[in-house]
Amino acid sequence: MKKFKWGILAPGKMAVKFSRGIQLLENAEIYSVGSRDIQRAKIFAEEFGCKKYYGSYEELAADPDVDVIYIASPHSYHREHTLLCLSNGKNVICEKAFAMNCSEVSQMISDAKKRKLFLMEALWPPFQPFYKKASEIIESGVLGKIYHLHGYFTFIAPYDPLDRKFNLSLGGSSLLDIGIYPVIDALTFMGVPDDVKASAAFSPTGSEESVSVIFRYKDGRMATLYSSFKTSIGIGCEIICEKGNITVSRGRDMNQRVLLELHGSEKQEFVFSPPAMGYHWEAEEVMKCLDDNRTQSQVVPISFSVNLIKTLDRIREEAGIIFPDID
Repeated sequence: MKKFKWGILAPGKMAVKFSRGIQLLENAEIYSVGSRDIQRAKIFAEEFGCKKYYGSYEELAADPDVDVIYIASPHSYHREHTLLCLSNGKNVICEKAFAMNCSEVSQMISDAKKRKLFLMEALWPPFQPFYKKASEIIESGVLGKIYHLHGYFTFIAPYDPLDRKFNLSLGGSSLLDIGIYPVIDALTFMGVPDDVKASAAFSPTGSEESVSVIFRYKDGRMATLYSSFKTSIGIGCEIICEKGNITVSRGRDMNQRVLLELHGSEKQEFVFSPPAMGYHWEAEEVMKCLDDNRTQSQVVPISFSVNLIKTLDRIREEAGIIFPDID
């Protein structure tokens, strides 16, 4: 079994979560880390046993021993950092949102194809047991047709103009930060919508802090999606069907639940609590693809990421969500 040497670009909270997942895998080594602050890189390296740490992303990308790099910088830097890693011959898994818009994502995909390197958006849901269980139930046909989906992800974030979530230059937006999850739900279970309507509320910095979205499909199906830094209703997706309903939800601690309600039957609940919040399955998929000489994942194919960023662009246009330094 080949043991892959991982590089971690930007050792923030997400990098810590993802790296705890990597530690569960026998064929993975958290080999090096890069940060603009070398002290942060050193602290991270000490926690995860990295052999090397760097005070710049360029040094990390240039490390000849690194096989694959996980990018966890703010999404406004995803294109820049992905292209940096690809130009140094590194395979890449990049956190969501993949980039700020479809144009940036297209550049990333084109460069990866040109260099014949692996590229994947780090989407958490498709690898999780609650998502797989919900898909299994829906695909079995026991619920009949899907009529409506309601997805939401909210938590209260105290306003701070310096916080990434409210900083336009860092892509501050509930849509790109947490609203992306209800969008993933709709695309996964219902497909790309034919029509998109959206409305947003904005913080004093001009960043979007709440957004409501309606997807319409030509066959009459609809989806309503909501994300916000101003309210606290949790994380979930309710799918209303012909013969019953199914709800998928999770806590901030990532404990996962599926509630199945078939008309005329007792409710069934399925509960999952994967180790390391289930992040290890993303890393496992990356290495499996590399072992098989594949440049993209079948679980999160490039086509899904393209549909996702195009849909996010449509929502932004409808809701008037603009990033002056980027758009």
